[in-house]
Amino acid sequence: MSKEKIIEVFKNSEAPLKSGDLAALSGLDKKEVSKIVKELKTEGLIESPKRCYYQLKRD
Repeated sequence: MSKEKIIEVFKNSEAPLKSGDLAALSGLDKKEVSKIVKELKTEGLIESPKRCYYQLKRD
């Protein structure tokens, strides 16, 4: 599923990523990525350390 693909990209990244970076690294459409990012944020799985950048929440 696309959501798992995005989570995997986050896990493999050292730094926070923008939606465009996520789209490029996952091979998904940017609109699809934006939708998934919004879902993950709502679920509390990712956070935004600075505007337009996202990363997995740290434990």
